[in-house]
Amino acid sequence: QVQLVESGGGLVQAGGSLRLSCAASGVSVANYDMGWFRQAPGKEREFVAAVLWRNDDTYYTGSVKGRFTISRDNAKNTVYLQMSNLKSEDTAVYYCAVKRGLLLQSAASYDDWGQGTQVTVSS
Repeated sequence: QVQLVESGGGLVQAGGSLRLSCAASGVSVANYDMGWFRQAPGKEREFVAAVLWRNDDTYYTGSVKGRFTISRDNAKNTVYLQMSNLKSEDTAVYYCAVKRGLLLQSAASYDDWGQGTQVTVSS
């Protein structure tokens, strides 16, 4: 049974930093593309970042480029999202997921979603 557990969210002032963790069990993050998504109240879930299993290439949505960094630790079977220079528009519930479909930035390509972790950025 696959389980993803996100942690590390919280309340932070604008300009601050947080590191989110996604601990996986029942699946090896070394063998799959892994992604982070977020969902703000009243909005659809949107792609944030992904890391490819094959070569560790990383991809980001435009609004977080240069501020967020996705990484993974295969030994700990954990994926991270380092977030810096946070803005109020980053406020959302953040989810990690395993990519099993074709489209990197489509939520429909991912499954085995975690429960999410809340990030709130105060201005």
